[in-house]
Amino acid sequence: MRIGELAKRVGCDVETVRYYEKEGLLAKPNRESSGYRDYGAADLETLQFIRHCRSLGIKLTEIKQLLNFRCRPEEDCSGVNALLDIQITRVEEQITAMGLLKAQLQSLRKECEHRQTNRECGILQSLNQMRQCPCHRNEVG
Repeated sequence: MRIGELAKRVGCDVETVRYYEKEGLLAKPNRESSGYRDYGAADLETLQFIRHCRSLGIKLTEIKQLLNFRCRPEEDCSGVNALLDIQITRVEEQITAMGLLKAQLQSLRKECEHRQTNRECGILQSLNQMRQCPCHRNEVG
């Protein structure tokens, strides 16, 4: 199958397929005499694997490792488990950060409880002032 069909079957852009090839996640395909890329069932399966990993937020470098583990089916899966543990920790950290962000937004929302002009809007005034809040801790000045 050609690149357009492969991309369509997996639900991604042609450029995404090319990018994964460039990054070494997908093997370079055979070429037809016309020069078109020619993908097979194994390429489709690999691309589906990559896309599924990406939907779980797994980084490309870790997907490469998972693909390598997949190529060695007789080995112990402790490396796979370790990668997933790292991703779980990463997700937990993101959940915590999102909770803090939500609290900051809710606090900011309380700055303007009633309709008024934008000039009087407490939210806009607060956003205009550099305050000591968690979102500014790493900023200077």
